[in-house]
Order: sequence, then structure tokens, then C-alpha cells
Amino acid sequence: MTKSFDVAVIGAGPGGYVAAIRCAQLGLNTVCIDEWKNDQGVASLGGTCLNVGCIPSKALLESSENFERAAKKFTDHGIKLEGLSVDVPVMIARKNKIVKAFTGGIAMLFKKNKVASLHGRGTLLKRESENDPWKIQVKNGEETEEIQAEYIVIATGSIPRPLPMIEIDNECVLDNAGALALTEVPKRLGVIGAGVIGLEMGSVWCRLGSEVTILEAQPSFLMAADEQIAKEAQKIFTRELGLIIQTGVEIKSIERKQQQITIDYADAKQEAQKLEVDKLIVAIGRIPNIAGLGADEIGLKVDERGYIEVDAHCRTNLPKIYAVGDVVRGPMLAHKASEEGVAIAETIASRKQESGSEPTAVDLNCVPWVIYTSPEIAWVGKTEQQLKEEGITYRAGQFPFMANGRARALGETSGFVKVLADAESDRILGVHMMGPYVSEMIAEAVVAMEFAASSEDLARIIHAHPSLSEVLHEAALAVDKRALHI
Repeated sequence: MTKSFDVAVIGAGPGGYVAAIRCAQLGLNTVCIDEWKNDQGVASLGGTCLNVGCIPSKALLESSENFERAAKKFTDHGIKLEGLSVDVPVMIARKNKIVKAFTGGIAMLFKKNKVASLHGRGTLLKRESENDPWKIQVKNGEETEEIQAEYIVIATGSIPRPLPMIEIDNECVLDNAGALALTEVPKRLGVIGAGVIGLEMGSVWCRLGSEVTILEAQPSFLMAADEQIAKEAQKIFTRELGLIIQTGVEIKSIERKQQQITIDYADAKQEAQKLEVDKLIVAIGRIPNIAGLGADEIGLKVDERGYIEVDAHCRTNLPKIYAVGDVVRGPMLAHKASEEGVAIAETIASRKQESGSEPTAVDLNCVPWVIYTSPEIAWVGKTEQQLKEEGITYRAGQFPFMANGRARALGETSGFVKVLADAESDRILGVHMMGPYVSEMIAEAVVAMEFAASSEDLARIIHAHPSLSEVLHEAALAVDKRALHI
């Protein structure tokens, strides 16, 4: 007999597993289907984020930053070390232990919330009648099972964008998974792509001793970020960290000979250049993971870039099928996927219970972005260049970490905070940060924007002293040209 569920979630990443748990909390009989296997060939929940993305990368970033602090900054505190070295296999083992704890934790959450879990690739099957429930074929190796559900949530995430001229082998040519599994520090490391993954992984291995060169096709550095932040970040990453960053690059060819990789490219001046490296990380972005989903067979609309088309409430063109996360429009961020998962779970529950309540939607303008480099970069809302392009008049206020007591005590004074507010209403339109722990500080800006706060609201809130958050307070004061400590 075919197993029947209220909701079937395909994908157990941050969008999928959160959607499944919230559906179950709301009383819906829920199953989550996922095909991820770890290096040992064992089913591992959590998707890219927990297995080879957000969590393991932050573990390695922390390890590499600790090493750099010990090597370069402890002497300023009167702490002297001799014979400092790094044991990369131990570092990787620590990262793997953290990953195992979290992926196992999701399995426990599924059990606690009575979410059924099926391992395998889920493929949607065409219905004979519109009144029939949706059917999903779940294939796990040679075994195939068929289930049915009234509602479907697609949360299949994304995969690394391939570079046609070279194959990823995760031995010498690496994607994000390979970059997180190196067992020794490469002498020369090349990175193609100066986005989040390229910068974070390049930073890790640069701190541990690699000579890292990053090649970026875009004409400018970090074009998604505020231009002023991006320019300052590039200076810091090259001057203080030692990354070699080239923008406006056109890759001509990549050749691998034994243990050496040669990249021929044209630089921003269209002059021929050659780069020889021992390892190469390909980080040119990610694309929606819809292969094998059965989209064409059931008539699910997909745009020219491979994203599943959805409305503001994550509804697809097919009845009772929703999609969230990297597989739909908007930033490819784990927290955005999770919030979409919660929103559609609550929407489905209200439909099932015929409560008549309006479906909830995630405000994509209030989704925070974070790059976990050192210093960290974070922002929410509009950049200055976007406001100029849209013809919106605004006022800006900014304040440097150099003038903040807590930042001085930490020895982390690079960067600043900038607040952008509407020139007439004073409503906050965007907040941009670069500095220590801004990944934590950005939440205050998100709360302010969600509640339609003005820069004056932030300026009149008491912030603890000494704290890093005072920089945001001073930046809000600076919108009205009344910053106190500069």
C-alpha cells in the first residue's frame, strides 16, 4: 500500500528540514526526502549548508583565524609563543566532528517532531487527475518506493556552477566540498571567483600559509555589496591578509599536468597572463538543483536560468506545490530558505485547517547578507548604488570601528558601519557593515528595518558601553550629522 502524507518535502537542507519540522509542529503528517550521503556513504541530513557549506566553512575560518591571531597578534597582548605550527588533519577532524553533531541533530529533531525521513532521490510523477494527490518516486540505489502527498515542498537547493574547461575532481581542482577537505596547506592556491565561497576559502588557506590568487570575471570587487564597503574590503584583504585579487579577468584555458595546474587568462587590460598553482578552487557561483525532479514531466514552470518560478508566497504554477531556498528567486542564503520554509508551512496548515488567514511571505529586502571574512562584511537593504539608480534621495551616516573602545580592546579596528535613510521620511533603507562580529550586529539593523524604523529611532536607543554596537548607534547619529565621538 502506498504511504500517504499531508506534506512531502523534497530536500533536507535549511529550507527543507525547517519546513518539515514546522509542518509537523502544526499537526501535519510530514515526510522529508533527501539523497545526501557523506564521505562514508552514509545518509546525512542538512544539505550543502551543514555538510559542505555554512557550518564546516565557519569551523575552518575560526581555526585559521585563531592561528593567525597566535602568529601575528598575541604579542601585542604580551603573549609570547614559540614553535607555533598547524596540524591540518586535526583541524579537519574538528570540522568533521561539528558537522556530524549537527547532521545527527536534525535526525533527532525529525524523531522528536514525528517527521518521517526517507533517503533517496525524489522525483515528482504526473497525475492522472487534478483531484489526485501528488505522487513521488523515491529511488535509493536499486530500491524504489512510491509515496503520495496532498502538498509538496521543493527544497532541493543548489549545486556548484561547473567550469566547462576543467573537471572538478576534488583532488587538485576543487569545489566547496574539496576546499573544505584539504589535508595539507597548498603552497600555491588559485581561486576562480571572488564571491562568498571564494573569499572565505581563500582566506582560510591564506592564513595557514598558502600564496592565494583570486581571479574574478566581474569588472569590480564584490559588486553585490555597497561600493564603498567593497573598495575598503579589497584594500584590507590584499594589504593585511595578503590575498592577490584580480578583477575583470577572462579565463582562456586551464591545463592540469600531474600536480600542477596552469591557468591562462586575460587581465582587465586584456593582456595575456599565466598562473601556475598546486590546487585550484572553482567558486563561480551556484545553480538550482532540479535535475531528476521531474519538472518537465509534470509541467512545473522553470525560468531560463533554471529557477523554479514562484510568487511572493513561494507558490509554483501547480496547485499545492511550493518551492523554497536556492531553487527559487532571491539570495542563495540558508536563513532565507529557512524563513521561506516556515512561511509556507504555516500557509499550508492554514489551508488544511481552512482558517482563512492570509499566506505569509518573506520580505527579501530585509534578508541579511554576511561574508565571514576577517573583518566580516554584512548588510541588509539597499546599497548606495541601488538608491542612486532608483532615483531615491537619501542621507548617509557612517562611523569607523577605529573610534570604538571595544574594537580597540579587541585589536580589530578595520572597517565601519554605514546607515542609509530616506531623505524625507528618515526610514532606514539600508545598513552596511564591515568589522569585527558584524555578522551578529546586523540583526539589530534587520529588526529596525522590519519595524520600519527611522535612523532617529536607532540614534535614540541606548547602546551598552563599551560595545561594538555603539558603532551602529554613532552611524545612526551621523545621518543627522551629530555623531558624538568623531
